[in-house]
Amino acid sequence: MIRLSAPADTEAIMRLWLRSTLAAHPFIDETYWFESAPMVRETFLPQAVTWVSTAEDGGINGFISVLNHQFIGALFVDESAYGTGIAQQLMREVKNHYPLLLLEVYQENHRAVAFYRKEAFLVVNDTVHPGTDLPTWVLRWHQPLSE
Repeated sequence: MIRLSAPADTEAIMRLWLRSTLAAHPFIDETYWFESAPMVRETFLPQAVTWVSTAEDGGINGFISVLNHQFIGALFVDESAYGTGIAQQLMREVKNHYPLLLLEVYQENHRAVAFYRKEAFLVVNDTVHPGTDLPTWVLRWHQPLSE
């Protein structure tokens, strides 16, 4: 089930974020993510609109966060739920709310890049992440014009 997050979800979201971001970014020193955690908890999550996917047991097995009505700042799925369609469901939810979406992805995060390409995101800028000095792409999706 996909639903808007509640303040009570913060700890579960943070655990999933840290576990997933460490797994998705082995090319970045782990200390960067541990140092980033307070900013994610105290600034990013409170400013974002976040949807969560809940498992049958009520636990959170995925989430997506959108800043400024267009920027996807996070999309993570628990590794145990890979291949179940949760990422697509979360993406569909935000696409239903926003006609234009942007995101930044590390070029070395091949799994994420492949997913976003399947979701019709296109590269609009080749850049470097200021916190890690690693190459990223800015990707864009927009709702198709109706005929």
